[in-house]
Amino acid sequence: MATSRREKPLRQRGVRTSPRMDDGPAARSRHPVFARCYSALAPLGELAGGASLRAELLAGLSGVVVEVGAGSGLNFAHYPKGVTSVIAVEPEPHLRHVAVRAAGRAPVPISVRDARAESLPLADGSVEAGVTALVLCSVDDPGSALGELHRVIKVGGELRFYEHIRGGRLGGALQDTVDPAWSLLAGGCHLNRDTQAEMVNAGFVITQLRRVPTRLIGVRLPGPAVIVGRARRS
Repeated sequence: MATSRREKPLRQRGVRTSPRMDDGPAARSRHPVFARCYSALAPLGELAGGASLRAELLAGLSGVVVEVGAGSGLNFAHYPKGVTSVIAVEPEPHLRHVAVRAAGRAPVPISVRDARAESLPLADGSVEAGVTALVLCSVDDPGSALGELHRVIKVGGELRFYEHIRGGRLGGALQDTVDPAWSLLAGGCHLNRDTQAEMVNAGFVITQLRRVPTRLIGVRLPGPAVIVGRARRS
């Protein structure tokens, strides 16, 4: 029986269909307003101490590295010469475009790919280290993302992390209250995740960890601390 030309496509009628060929990571990860604001304002955070934390995060790395949620490529300038290549994944189109430009100025070879942390396009045990920087707060499933990192990092390899985490009793309660609104405004970022526990649950052994209080104009805030450290792939 012929279908009327006026009949709406299945997707417009609310019927679920098989994914299209263009329904890739970028198609599911568009936060255009937040992405542009982030890429414009993030350098201010680097001047306020973020750059030194990134340098600490990446110091001493070597070999092949995967960086998940590379954003606009703020880490790229800090990779040491011992790194032979970086595979940087970023699903947000605008941030990935900015990251490609940053990769061209990096001191080591960096390829930027359209992929999600929860589904890395890499073989098991194919990299010496993985890097996360202010990204596990915003991935859809941090457990899956860390599981993927555990899969692709060689046994004995490292996970380097620079993440904000849920604060103490007062700060944590405040984060729980504002998290729904914050997540909508900040591209899916969640303030109150227990990222340290997620890493352990994924099979990583934390070998080094430093907590950095969150401050604004020199005043310590009751919100999340930042953790910077290293974990071993068991």
